[in-house]
Formats: sequence, C-alpha cells, structure tokens
Amino acid sequence: MCRLHDTRSEKFKNGEPELALTRPYVERAFSVIGKDFENQSRLEQQASVCAQCHVEYYFTGPTKAVKFPWDMGTTVDDMERYYDALNFKDWTHKISKAPMLKAQHPGWETWRDGIHGKNKVVCVDCHMPKITKEDGTVYTDHKVGNPFDRFEDTCAQCHTQSKEQLRNIVSSRKAQVLNMKLTAEKQIVAAHFEAGAAWEAGATDDEMKDILQDIRHAQWRWDYAIASHGVHMHAPEIALEVLGTAVDRAANARTKLVRLLATKGIVDPIAIPDISTKAKAQQALGMDMETMNKDKKHFLETVVPDWDKAAEKREATYP
Repeated sequence: MCRLHDTRSEKFKNGEPELALTRPYVERAFSVIGKDFENQSRLEQQASVCAQCHVEYYFTGPTKAVKFPWDMGTTVDDMERYYDALNFKDWTHKISKAPMLKAQHPGWETWRDGIHGKNKVVCVDCHMPKITKEDGTVYTDHKVGNPFDRFEDTCAQCHTQSKEQLRNIVSSRKAQVLNMKLTAEKQIVAAHFEAGAAWEAGATDDEMKDILQDIRHAQWRWDYAIASHGVHMHAPEIALEVLGTAVDRAANARTKLVRLLATKGIVDPIAIPDISTKAKAQQALGMDMETMNKDKKHFLETVVPDWDKAAEKREATYP
C-alpha cells in the first residue's frame, strides 16, 4: 500500500495529523544523507513519505534487511560507486557473465535531481492536489491520480501552457526518452552477445574484467532511467542524461571487445540473435520456460499464501 494512503504515515500533534515515516530503514537512509526527517521542511517531508517506496533499494545480510544505497549519495553515479565498492550484484548474466545490478524504481532520486525537484514541486502537488470545500476548508485529495485529470489544480498552478500544449510537450519528451532507451538497449544487448563470443574464443577473466564492468554500468544506467516510473514527466532531462551515459558505457565495452576478439582471430561482426519478442529472447538465452513456469506455479501456490498469512498476523498488531 502506498504510504500516502496509509494512516500509519501520519502521527498526531495537538490533535492534528502530522507526516511521519513508518519504517526504520527509511529513517536511517535519510540520516545517512544528512536529511533527518524531523529536520526537513513540510514540502521535503511530503516527498520523503513517498520515498519510503519509490526509491532504489536492495536486500542485505542474512535477514535480507532493506537498505537504500545512499551512503555515497543519491545520484546514479553515487549508487553505482556504492555497489561497486561492495562488489554487490543481483545476478550474473548468463551470456556475458557480467555481474549485474537490478534497479528498482528510483522515482524519488530522479525527481530530486530533475526540474520538478529543483523547483520544490513535490509528489502531492501533481498527484494529490489541494481541494477547497464550499465552506472554505482546504484539504489534500487522497485520490492519487494522473495530473492531467485535474489539470487546473495541478499543472496549471505552475505552467502557462494549455492542457493540449502541455500534453504535446510531455508526449514529445516521452518519445525522446523511449528513443534513447531503445538506442541504449541495442548497444547493451550487442555487448552481452559479443562478450559471450569472447568467452567462447578463450578470453580470460583478466581480459574481460574491464569489459564486464562497462556492461554492468551500461545496463545499470539503462535500468535506472526506465525503472523510474513517470521519469519522462518528472525529470526527462535526467532520464536522457543517464541513458546517454548508458550508451557511452556500452560503446566502451564494445570497442574493447572488438580489439579483444581480434586478438583471438575473430574479425567478423558477431551475429546477434533475434530477440524481437519475449519468446524469441527466452529462446536465445536458452531459458527452460516449461520448468521455470512450473517452479513459479509451485511458488505461488505454496510460499505466497504463507507470506499472506504472516502479513495478516503482523498487521493485526497495528493500532
């Protein structure tokens, strides 16, 4: 449940609701970056409540505790350095053998660096606008929605363009982000398969080390940009910048691979299999979908119900 909807994200002071965080790991994360929740402005707190879920995170230690990788900062570069320093990986790519990172949904981080964040436009301004009742009472609408559905109460509070004009601008930026995403994707996919060919040609771990790091960084940046929900509207300039660096890192990997493959006697371009559909991509990766689907079905039927029961028991203790 979104914490904006959850009354446990509010505590009461003098009988009035007051914003609050509900998870200790979120409080620790803000403390790490010198932004303790109690010292934040009202606007910052409103965004921070959303940041309880809409952020990059990973699970650490034997207890799989939630951790925000903000120890070195909150930008894509900062978190990349953090993960690299830990030698952390979410999985190893089957073809390239690159140690991969999986971005979650760093909406708060991209918003913070983007045009809206820098202008102190927070989540509630666009998704939970103010409503004035007939008696003059003003309150925040808790029906989270698309800003264009309430244009006069949201976008029009800052923007001078008409609703149609702003829609066209957003559509254009979305197309730009999509185009750059596909450009990065094409380069990253090629790098994975070319790395696979290098391994088959007898490449050593030492020869592949820097190449795999480039591939890791390229895909992390591609994933970071597109996993941030609504980034084309929240911070399109950040998405384009990050995707541009993803293309750059993938190009670095491919340049090194061309040179390495040449030393192995391979000068012709590496054939990239057809991955135009999900099924074709699964086939190209050699995925046993029948077995995987059986495992998934077993998981959903045996493990998830236990999780649900545990959650119900835990929530029954909440006030």
